[in-house]
Amino acid sequence: MFPGFIKIADVKLEMGNFAKSIRKREKISQQALADRLNISRLTIQNMEAGRNFTIDTFLLVMEHFQMLHALNRWFKERRLEQEDLKSLY
Repeated sequence: MFPGFIKIADVKLEMGNFAKSIRKREKISQQALADRLNISRLTIQNMEAGRNFTIDTFLLVMEHFQMLHALNRWFKERRLEQEDLKSLY
């Protein structure tokens, strides 16, 4: 690997930490969030720890906390930046 190389596990951990910080800011327990989303507390626990979760679980949590629009906008802006780059070929 290259120095400074980011692994998928590193990104998953950051995603989980982000979701956890939002949940804590809203003062909602893992169990309460799981109940609201009709998923298990273990699913929330695993996501927050960056372990064994799907993108659907993360997006469901983002949707619950009304962060899905901002996340979608971020991806769209990155995509448009890439499309606006002029080809050197």
